[in-house]
Amino acid sequence: MLVCMPKSTRFDSLRARGQTFAWILIVSLLAVFSLQLVHVARLYSANWDEAHHLYDGYLILTQHDYRANAEVPPLVKITAALPLLRMHLALPGSTGTPQTENAFLGGRTFVFANGGDRLLFPARMACMLFSLVTALLVYATGRRFFGMLAGVCSLFLFVFDPNLLAHGTLISTDVGSACFFLATVYAFYLYSVQPSWKVLLVTGLLAGLALVTKFTGILIAPILLLIAVVEGVRERRPATAARLLGASFAVLACAWLVLWAFYGFRYAAAPHGLQLSPTLGEYLASLPNPAQGAKLALFARFHLLPQAYIWGLANTKHIEQEYTSYFFGHVYRHGPWEYFPAAFFIKSTLPLLLLLLLAPLLWLKEGRAYGRQMVFLLVPVCVYFAVVTTSHFDIGARHLMPVYPFLYVLAGAIAAMFLRRGSGWAALAAALLLWQVVTTVRIAPNYMAYGNEAWGGPLQVRHYLSDANVDWGQQLKTVKQYLDQQHDPDCWFAYFPDGAVQPQDYGIHCHRLPTPSGLWWFTLPMEVPPQINGTVLISESDLEGVESGDGALNPYEGFQKLKPTAILQDGVYVYQGSFAVPLASAWVDVRQSAALVQKDELQQALLLAQRAVTLAPQSARTQLQLADVLAAETQWNSAKKHYQLAQENLLNHRPDLEQEELGIRIQNGLDAAVTR
Repeated sequence: MLVCMPKSTRFDSLRARGQTFAWILIVSLLAVFSLQLVHVARLYSANWDEAHHLYDGYLILTQHDYRANAEVPPLVKITAALPLLRMHLALPGSTGTPQTENAFLGGRTFVFANGGDRLLFPARMACMLFSLVTALLVYATGRRFFGMLAGVCSLFLFVFDPNLLAHGTLISTDVGSACFFLATVYAFYLYSVQPSWKVLLVTGLLAGLALVTKFTGILIAPILLLIAVVEGVRERRPATAARLLGASFAVLACAWLVLWAFYGFRYAAAPHGLQLSPTLGEYLASLPNPAQGAKLALFARFHLLPQAYIWGLANTKHIEQEYTSYFFGHVYRHGPWEYFPAAFFIKSTLPLLLLLLLAPLLWLKEGRAYGRQMVFLLVPVCVYFAVVTTSHFDIGARHLMPVYPFLYVLAGAIAAMFLRRGSGWAALAAALLLWQVVTTVRIAPNYMAYGNEAWGGPLQVRHYLSDANVDWGQQLKTVKQYLDQQHDPDCWFAYFPDGAVQPQDYGIHCHRLPTPSGLWWFTLPMEVPPQINGTVLISESDLEGVESGDGALNPYEGFQKLKPTAILQDGVYVYQGSFAVPLASAWVDVRQSAALVQKDELQQALLLAQRAVTLAPQSARTQLQLADVLAAETQWNSAKKHYQLAQENLLNHRPDLEQEELGIRIQNGLDAAVTR
């Protein structure tokens, strides 16, 4: 006998099956995401920043000392250090160097004297939690805003994003910042729909976590305030704007308390009267913009923020001025405003960009139904882009990480809309989702260097962007494996983070080639002849002259025209043969000559300076060193001649890059020579 199931019962059964399938898919996506992240955590060597982040996190947890790396707020660092608390670890002594340098030196010693990956891997697993939470938030936001299918599509796209996979397990603040930006805005949305003091309290807690994750967390304030205003305008109800503005101020007050809690409600950066180096007053006085220093000094005077937090805010202003930027084949003192928009279009996947390009269709078809959701998605993106575009901190698309969760929620909604609109549109959406997977699988595990197909793929990114867009120094395990396979002990290596991490930390014993940081900041030992032979490895960032400058300022410019023997992790270029490196050799002579002048060994200093000028006569740096030695020997006429040559070289090449570093020294030396 046939029994007809009621229509409503059949519908409920189908919906239950659909939800079960959706949950199986969600769990599967998170599992795949986790496996990819674990693989990255095992493969990538320590990058520029991880060791000193981890070192500082450990000092905060064990000694309540925030000085080592005050340039970054504490949340991610202490999360990374939590798994280390049960280990018996040796702490390095002070190097007697300024604070930022000591953090790098102490961090390297701390990590590699205690086992390297023994510390890094569990720390990275702890940081992976931020990625997993962000993934869940992307799903939850997509589902709440646009329905379960949109949430699943958003999650699907998110977990196959190469940028998230590159940074999602590193001891870095970028993904953590993205996590708490989305979490705060999502919680504020829930409050706007159904006001509750409990939801408001959670929103304040999350906003506070954003503040102690990365200094860009401060942007939560204008984002929430602008959302309140826009919502009031959209609803044409001033009362709505007033209510949400009041809620925003309550959230920010709570966030301020959370920030203080993470610093132990103590103003001083360290216990027992220990001081920052340089002190906060000295550091604020040295800011390039005195007005900014005065504002931060006011915060310090009234203890409105913890001392270490104020020091970190000042550090962001310092590095904006100090860091150079590589953009479309040239190094700039400060990157152009187009840097981050271009980086977004180069580093984002084409499926994401195409779905966003189709976003107006969602607005035209269903805009009225989703007006509030669009406000909460687009205002954070617009505010964040407006701020970073006008900043001078142009060193990596990773700083755009907070906008990606919002954009993936929107892209997932568009994909879901197409999946529901008939076979043709559904086929397009399915193709874009599949394309996202193929993109990731094709470049795995070299996610760091990802660039989309419209720009030529990963190996072409170096023509447009550098630094952490391609090379953050994460390739040493791959380099070690390559050299072991080649059985070639005679190698030379210009390694981008040399000093913060060193090749020998991973068993690589190549001769060291100079990098600006390794030579003048970390003062690493090296001897470089004008001609080198064998296998030469050059980090992509050094190949492009990210720190030194492009063109004649770059000692490795000649290698750009050569075809490499191999490219490791799309970020270390390998050459074999005999190569002239006169500027690199001259740099080493300049440093050694300057050290001998300090010891009053002027004759030997003069010989090295003369050799440097012979090797690189067009370098302002070599001419300046020779002039300084001659001045120390009171040979003023000869010194004047070389100061003038140094000045000419400076003006002939890139005065915008070297003026701040060398220009004042040259002018002071020339003035002294003229008056003698």
